[in-house]
Parts: sequence; structure tokens; C-alpha cells
Amino acid sequence: MYLTKQQVLELMDTKKLIIRPLLDRAKQINEVSIDFRLGTDFLLSYLGREISVDITNAVDSRPLQGIYSETRRMVGEEFVFHPHQTVLCSTLEYIKLPDDVMLSLTTRSSYSRLGFNISTVVQPGYCGCISIELTNTGNTPVKLLVGARILQARLFKLESSTDYFSQEQDRKYVCQVRPQISKANLDHDLATLKKMFGG
Repeated sequence: MYLTKQQVLELMDTKKLIIRPLLDRAKQINEVSIDFRLGTDFLLSYLGREISVDITNAVDSRPLQGIYSETRRMVGEEFVFHPHQTVLCSTLEYIKLPDDVMLSLTTRSSYSRLGFNISTVVQPGYCGCISIELTNTGNTPVKLLVGARILQARLFKLESSTDYFSQEQDRKYVCQVRPQISKANLDHDLATLKKMFGG
């Protein structure tokens, strides 16, 4: 079930849910959602000599970090999202979720109407800033302010607790404070697939 504003505030007051910084608590916490802000760090992909991004773990594959350049803006500065460009960024807010609460993140409708769409699930017990992949799907550049409330999170209460840091769970993204590149090449099933098909 969705957590209501009152339930969210109770979790925050008892320190079971941490969201920092909340620049405007009254405007960011809504009846059934919480607004999150665009953070200060960005990873932009660029075209290089390679004809594709290789996540097959081939011996001669180029490291994924080699296709990104980093840039940073201060809160209140502008950042331009070019048409059909995917930018890795993160929320300004750092969160710590309870072990029995998950989070679903989407763009606020005002930003969806500009062509930005994301859908991300954050596991119970997660801590860190939330990495997001923002793509301007429109045909014109869009200039955003760093720190703008562009995202909307809904919290869901689970029937039982989970252990995010369990040894059985091999987490690739933990306690990050800056955007992280894809770690799809670290999926364990890639080696299995290669063995199955003689790779």
C-alpha cells in the first residue's frame, strides 16, 4: 500500500526514514508522494571510435567508464539536456529506506510533458543518493535548473522486512552519492550464457 504523508512524516520523525537535505519539507512531501530534486553531478555519454557499447565481457571490450565524461553544476545553475541524449545523474537528496519500505520513482508530470520519463524502483533498506537516467525524448534542447523538483517518489509498505545487505544479494549499487555507470557487464548470468553457447 502507498504510504500517506502522515505515515512518511512519522517514519522521518522516528529516524526510520532519512531524506536529506529537504530544502522545502512543506512542498516536497505531498499526500502520497515525495518530490526529489536534480542533483549536481552528471555523466554524459559520447560517441568514440567504437561502433557499440560492449557489455559481453569480451577480452577486447572497452571499459564502460571510457564512454562517459563527468561534469558538475552547483544548485541553481543550468544544465542543458539535448534531444535524445541520456544523462546519468542523481538526486540531490540522500535517502535511507526502512527494511520494509520500497520506493518507486517517476518524473513529475510537468517534466514528463517536456519529454522526460523515468521509472526506477529502489529496494527496501537502500541508502545513498538515487541514480537516475534522464533522457530528453523531445526534439528541442531543454534547460533545467540543478536542484529543481523533477522527480516524484511513492513509498510502499511491505508485509515483511528484507535484508538489503544480505550475503545472498549481490548488490551492484550501494551507498552511492554520485551517478553510477551501468554495471550490466557484472551480471553473473553473462558467464553462464557464454559457456552455454561456446563463448
